[in-house]
Amino acid sequence: MSGTSVTAVSVNADFQVRLEDGTHTWLADEPASLGGADTGPTPNSLLLSSLGACTNITLRMYAKRKGWPLEAVGVLLSMTTGAEGTAIDRQITLTGPLDDEQRERLLQIANACPVHKILSGTIRIDSRVDAGVRS
Repeated sequence: MSGTSVTAVSVNADFQVRLEDGTHTWLADEPASLGGADTGPTPNSLLLSSLGACTNITLRMYAKRKGWPLEAVGVLLSMTTGAEGTAIDRQITLTGPLDDEQRERLLQIANACPVHKILSGTIRIDSRVDAGVRS
């Protein structure tokens, strides 16, 4: 089992969060309509971004390895949550002179990207409060 870690620390604005993975730093926030400063994507947008990036990268890697003429990948994602749970809609656009068999195989590969597997599998979140610094 491989590990990935990210720290999320409150910063200047009410809901602004600085995210770091040891190499990169980026922001998350809420829109002004919800009291945020709108300085970064929302947590839900970040979740969808992870799936979109993973899908795109996975398909391009696979096509490159196969020598297929995939020129570009576009992924449009949306998420709805209701009483029955959460549904993510993922629309994939494949650009290039691919045949129907290659397109179908790429759809299968998209469903096997690592983030898709995480989101569609069993997820356990273990939470605890660290004694940390008290002000």
